[in-house]
Amino acid sequence: MFSCSPLSVLNLPYEAYKDVALIMSVPRKGTNYSIDRFVTVELTQKPRNSLLPRKCESWPNADRDSVGESRGVTAVAFVSQPMSWSPVRTLEQTEAILCAPGHIHEVETIFLNGRLQRVYKHLPPSLRSFWLSAVEKYTNKTCIVFENQRFTFNEVHQRAVKVAAVFRHVYGITKGDRVGICSRNCPDYLVSFWASHLLGAVPVLTNAWLPLEPLRFCLSHTDCRVIILDPERAARLAPAIPDIIRETAAAGILVLDAFEGSRRWKGMDSFSAVVGQYCGDVADILFEDPQIVPEDNAVIMFTSGTTGLPKGVLSTQRQFLTNVPNVMAGAIRASLRKGEPYPDFKEEIAQKGILIAVPLFHVTGTTSFAMMATATGMKIVLTPKWVVEDAVRLIKQENVRVAGGVPAMVSDLTESSLVGHSLDGLLFGGSPAPDTLVPRAQKAFSTAVMIQAYGLTETNSVSVSFAGEDYTARPNSTGRASPVNEIKVVHEGTCVPHNHVGEVWLRGPNVMKGYWRDPEATAKAITADGWLKTGDLGYLDEEGFLYIKDRLKDIIIRGGENIDSVSVENALYKDPRVLEAAAVGVPDERLGELVAAVVSIKPAFQGSVTETALIALARKHLPRFAVPVMIVVLDRPLEHTPSGKVVKGELRQLARRQWEFRRRDGTAREPRANL
Repeated sequence: MFSCSPLSVLNLPYEAYKDVALIMSVPRKGTNYSIDRFVTVELTQKPRNSLLPRKCESWPNADRDSVGESRGVTAVAFVSQPMSWSPVRTLEQTEAILCAPGHIHEVETIFLNGRLQRVYKHLPPSLRSFWLSAVEKYTNKTCIVFENQRFTFNEVHQRAVKVAAVFRHVYGITKGDRVGICSRNCPDYLVSFWASHLLGAVPVLTNAWLPLEPLRFCLSHTDCRVIILDPERAARLAPAIPDIIRETAAAGILVLDAFEGSRRWKGMDSFSAVVGQYCGDVADILFEDPQIVPEDNAVIMFTSGTTGLPKGVLSTQRQFLTNVPNVMAGAIRASLRKGEPYPDFKEEIAQKGILIAVPLFHVTGTTSFAMMATATGMKIVLTPKWVVEDAVRLIKQENVRVAGGVPAMVSDLTESSLVGHSLDGLLFGGSPAPDTLVPRAQKAFSTAVMIQAYGLTETNSVSVSFAGEDYTARPNSTGRASPVNEIKVVHEGTCVPHNHVGEVWLRGPNVMKGYWRDPEATAKAITADGWLKTGDLGYLDEEGFLYIKDRLKDIIIRGGENIDSVSVENALYKDPRVLEAAAVGVPDERLGELVAAVVSIKPAFQGSVTETALIALARKHLPRFAVPVMIVVLDRPLEHTPSGKVVKGELRQLARRQWEFRRRDGTAREPRANL
């Protein structure tokens, strides 16, 4: 069993290449070939092997950096290296056990959305059914821990029933109505989520970090009948509340009291006061079944769009719930690959916890972590924001066995006093993890299984994952498709072979229903036969492991937060002296990427615009996470393609060189803001 090494330049004697499979011909420049899967091999003596291609003149137009030159003979080759472990079970044997009859991942084929699809056989029909089953099974177990508060499953359920009664009898919420939730993490966030599902209503989980106008757009665009805010969001939206009420016909806007707030805002009511004062009937919430079926609407979350405004991702009950077994697949596969038996899922005597510091308005927070914890009876340890010292304290105090999130969080834990603590799992997701982080995390937490997952808001989080030794042996991969998902790699409309780079397309019963009230964007994203175009560039190896290499869209992923470059550029264009602006990402080991920008100044104003002034301008119009850490000011126009588009590839390299220079020089403005 072998895995291919990443791009590198090797200068070794020929005898060292016993496991090198030389290709017989070198493709011409411009063909769709996965150069990153090759290494440049400089042979110090000519081998007798007749398969060695002739010199690199056989690729006459190639860049020297791509193929390389040597004093001897140069060849382009796959380099196979022995894997660091020998799995007990093959991938096929593992999949057969994972999907065996009676298991969580057992699949069946049904006719759905005009075609045959593989779906999970034992998936609950609705989130209402899912929640009621969890409450019945784990009634007296701790469900949520938040600061000094603790709630059992039954206590959360009773409050959710009462909140659902308020939604129905006070505000007239019925099946299919939207309930907007925009807040930092707190218990009543999840209470409101489950209360909505008891009625068959659709929670609209809105990014709480957005500035006023995008936030207002999300709530108005989805016609939320009830809107739930924390005090910070209430203060931000206060000037727009009359307009939001007019645009949405919202029956009520409620402010959570979980934080600093006894303050009151015009047009808004206290969530706790309204719920506490309600003395009406609650029995009908459980006795009157809203008849929710798997293809009914379930949740709306938001993703960035090329216009700079978020797009509402609408998912059905089945699409959202499919993520529960998808999230669990990676860790179960890892144990099966080692020869261990299929887990029996018996309840632990000492209840284990999962730390959720990522925002619940992200798919990682609710769709993955909270849903998995609810399904397995783990207690959810919530934090309102990421502070590593608080995370360490809670992990030790609450028997947290699973932690993680975006790579920055894992990186922080590896440098904290938690090192050496016993954990069951560390999850990586939200943005690419540096390949140096995986071995560092494994060394810091030797008992933890490393788990990598890949997905999008449009796929309700996880579609691809793996864990354990399969992950540590391939730290640059994102894993294999779930039992119900399919992957193909497409270039110019054609599916390409293994090891060739193209756009990654995903298909399966977890792919969204569509963008809310945006059929044009939906048609561009999803093909007629159900393939979602992810906008990510990658390739599949021969064993089906996916490698993500780049993005087609100019979205920057900072600590798991998708930042639309258009929004950053539009903020910079508010300075009338700016001629052109291009936002790009620069690498950061902790956050994955940071936002940077390159701007050109109008000739009449050259020399009068400073980086400091532009960053100050950006702060006025962008959320903190989207403010550039560096702006390179040029006195020349930016390069363009023949179609008039700015050539961002060159600007990205320019920004990265400048950022690296500043880092070495000690002048880089590196943020350590809370995630």
